[in-house]
Amino acid sequence: MDCASLDAGLRLLTRRPGLRLSVNMSARSLADAAWRRVLDRWLADHADAAPRLILEMTEASAMLLPEITVRFMAEMQPKGVAFALDDFGAGAIALTHMKDFLFDLVKVDRRFGRTLDASADDQVVVAALLSIARQFEMFTVVQGIESVAAADAARDLAADCLQGFHVGVPRLSP
Repeated sequence: MDCASLDAGLRLLTRRPGLRLSVNMSARSLADAAWRRVLDRWLADHADAAPRLILEMTEASAMLLPEITVRFMAEMQPKGVAFALDDFGAGAIALTHMKDFLFDLVKVDRRFGRTLDASADDQVVVAALLSIARQFEMFTVVQGIESVAAADAARDLAADCLQGFHVGVPRLSP
């Protein structure tokens, strides 16, 4: 699945020069020779497009193979590839690894965004997660924003970006 989604995403980036695209992956992809061949071949042929590629993995996946993930990020970032950490705050990441990972952006877990306007506890957690991300100079996205009130609460906490049904519904074509 990771190999097929990477291939489809890279083909789309090649066809649309103005597009910046995030492609989901797992840490297990790093050990998949076929996945790596697809990425390496595309980077060799389209080095100028690498800054438009964001590879996104969940917190749980990043923690499966943290040392390998860190090495891969260090190899890819000089080529312009960016990295996103999805489900930040879901509980799997060891904060001691945050300084080693080279994530460019974090997406705060949607379960906090859904109740952000009504839960003081969630506001404290999101504020802490955003603070950690800012400390490491990461762009921040709060997911699960499904109402004006939740959007306002996320803006009050100075999130860089919002994601959720309030902002836009998922669809197959832009």
